[in-house]
Amino acid sequence: MTEIIVDTNVLFAGLYSASGASFKVLELLAAKQLSLVISTPLLFEYEEILKRNQTMLQLTDTEIEVILDSLCGFGRHQKVYFLWRPYLPDPKDDLVLELAVAAEVKTIVTHNLKDFVSIEKFGVEAITPKTLLERLL
Repeated sequence: MTEIIVDTNVLFAGLYSASGASFKVLELLAAKQLSLVISTPLLFEYEEILKRNQTMLQLTDTEIEVILDSLCGFGRHQKVYFLWRPYLPDPKDDLVLELAVAAEVKTIVTHNLKDFVSIEKFGVEAITPKTLLERLL
């Protein structure tokens, strides 16, 4: 099964709209057709972004907690012992790259490809949700 790391912008987009590729990626994760890898720092980032935008997403605190609990339930938790910071322009992206390296996951799914430049040297690639879905078909 393909293991992926979902950048926060993909989680947000999938919860914002049920018509795009991000939502389909979330459906595949929930159906266990893809395997999610998460870390505690990434989970905290998910929570911060969802709570900051909960009015826009039309989610209650309880619904956000259910979403986060679900991600924990079907995701594989990976501890990160070695930090590569600073490597990427945004420290929040560094935590995603560090997770990929620690978990030996080859694919980060993101809408911000430009934020993950030169990560190939770690054996990791960043792709969009649409590209992921095309590869799975």
